[in-house]
Amino acid sequence: MVTGASVGIGRATALCFAEKGADLVLVDINAQALFAVCEEAKKFGVKALAFECDVTDEEKVNEVVAKANEELGKIDILVNNAALWRDRSRFEESSTQLWKRYFDVNVIGLYLCTRAVIGGMLERAYGRIINVASVAGVYGNAKMVHYSATKGAVIAMTTALAKEVTDRGVLVNCVSPGSVSPSNEEDMDYSKPSELSFMGRTGTDRENANLILFLASDDASYIAGQNIQIDGCRKKM
Repeated sequence: MVTGASVGIGRATALCFAEKGADLVLVDINAQALFAVCEEAKKFGVKALAFECDVTDEEKVNEVVAKANEELGKIDILVNNAALWRDRSRFEESSTQLWKRYFDVNVIGLYLCTRAVIGGMLERAYGRIINVASVAGVYGNAKMVHYSATKGAVIAMTTALAKEVTDRGVLVNCVSPGSVSPSNEEDMDYSKPSELSFMGRTGTDRENANLILFLASDDASYIAGQNIQIDGCRKKM
């Protein structure tokens, strides 16, 4: 199950999973783009379900997971990628409404999706949960205090939850991208120059997806509770 699957890292993750033969549950609020990704994924010969869903809608999230379990049998992997990030507001000018919306999507949405699938994972004593945070949650970004706060929360949630469920077969980890190529760019290997990393470029959607797939695989069977930065050797700005 991949949330925020219609564009960018979410789309790349979905398609890379499909390329490896994984059946998919794709979730996004952007229905048109989501269904297009679903059709792309099916070209790899896998089953793919697409659900238009706001991750802050608890009833809808639970409904999506129930339907997915009914059609596919189980959800072994959850990628919590859905998030808001584009707003740049000075702290003193930011509104309570803005902060609540960011926490609703970036933190509560992640909680709702995780809670909906983790029961089944614990019953089977197997699961992989990969949360997508950001270097903003590590270093903090000026004019993005609200966003940075939510991503710091995601990182902390990852570590805390891992300590509850690792010994029961569910591995929870986090990836924190640095500068990423534009999310509306369909070429998953596209990058552009960036002064924010010592590599001098943005990370591609495929590079981020490859890390997520690794953490979801059995090759990462001794990794839990970690936040892994994928940032091209980020300049701490």
